[in-house]
Amino acid sequence: MGWWQVNADTLARSRFVLSPLAETFASLRLLQAGTGTHPGEQDWLRAHLPGHRATLAADPVTALLLRAGLGSGGPLRAGASGSGGWIADFLTPTPRDGESFEEGVARVRAADPAAARAHLRTSLAGGPLPAALERDDLPERAARMLEHVWETDVRPYWERRRRVLEADVVARTALVSRGGWAAVLDSLRPGTRWLGESRFQVNAHEYPPREVSGAELLFVPVTPGTGWVAWEGHERYAVVYPCSGVLAEDRAERARAVPAALGALLGPARATVLVLLAAPLSTTQLVALTGQGLGSVGRHLRVLLDAGLVERRRAGRSVLYSRTPAGRTLTEAAAQVS
Repeated sequence: MGWWQVNADTLARSRFVLSPLAETFASLRLLQAGTGTHPGEQDWLRAHLPGHRATLAADPVTALLLRAGLGSGGPLRAGASGSGGWIADFLTPTPRDGESFEEGVARVRAADPAAARAHLRTSLAGGPLPAALERDDLPERAARMLEHVWETDVRPYWERRRRVLEADVVARTALVSRGGWAAVLDSLRPGTRWLGESRFQVNAHEYPPREVSGAELLFVPVTPGTGWVAWEGHERYAVVYPCSGVLAEDRAERARAVPAALGALLGPARATVLVLLAAPLSTTQLVALTGQGLGSVGRHLRVLLDAGLVERRRAGRSVLYSRTPAGRTLTEAAAQVS
């Protein structure tokens, strides 16, 4: 297994950040895989996969670059659970706090061509680099592809995705206050686990342990069901992980799950809030999940609190809302009627 040595001070200084570039690369991986893990991904793929495949068909060199760079074997440094390979490092520069997509993709474009070819050989498990990739414009081609995916497939949804990612960060931060960092590290994605004795398992693949103590440690959520790890020297490390499943699901699917009888009784918007509170959520999370404004969510919560259908409690800096027994009884009864 791959693990990092992380002391308490480094964990205490670590933080969650959002990265438009990481979101774009995760979306590119999803397009390359061609299959989704939940209805939201499947709907997105139906809309965008034909265009992606047409783009690659018109540019066979970039298509070959992606097949090589996303890994075909060997140990997993930047791969998602279930893939088999090591992503070429130059495709996944370590995210930086507050970095825009344009700033991130500029680092891909600025990669040294010789280093890029070396990274591709690593992702190919040491096999020979295809002759068509023995060229100096690979970083430029990778940057152009990421820019295309951002503009065509990600940017139109970025504000909604950003709210979902922010909600995930709120949930993880609340989990730190309730169960400590071990609870968070254990739940990031398959293969991550706090081993004790300052050891953090980042995946199940074999490569030498790394001393991370004293470095900048970032946790970066993405909405597609994928993840990887990345680092720059010994100064900055990042774990990219898929945001919580309940947050990654398509909002329309959850809205359709609201029992009709409950919607008729409370109103569809307020009923949606009550249904979502099967698990504790903050106001910020509810705004992200419902697409309703902060004021609207706040009014619904006040009504539900006054009716005794939800309760609230503080978890660190967050206030979390959840159903009371009466709220659970009401939603269950409405589901049976519907």
